[in-house]
Amino acid sequence: QVQLVESGGGLVQPGGSLRLSCVASGSIFSVNAMGWYRRAPGKQRELVALITSGGTTKYVDFVKGRFTISRDNAKNTVYLQMNSLKPEDTAVYYCNADIIALYGSSPYNYWGQGTQVTVSS
Repeated sequence: QVQLVESGGGLVQPGGSLRLSCVASGSIFSVNAMGWYRRAPGKQRELVALITSGGTTKYVDFVKGRFTISRDNAKNTVYLQMNSLKPEDTAVYYCNADIIALYGSSPYNYWGQGTQVTVSS
């Protein structure tokens, strides 16, 4: 069984910073691309950032220059450093990963349970 568990969300003032973490655990053979998505109140879930197993990153325009995605392959962990946070960044942030399980033959897409980020004064 494979699962993703996020941590690091919370309440922060505008202009502040938070660091989200997501650990993939279970019967894992390999972890391919990992990413962060978010769902703001009343909106659909949207991509925030992606990172490949080789470290190539992709960001959506509204977080470029403010957020940084990184990963530790030895720990099957992906991070999202969020700086200069704005009220419009308020959302539930979800971790996502393509994982090949120990007894699997192809990647399967997994989601974490989400962590709330609230930016407010």
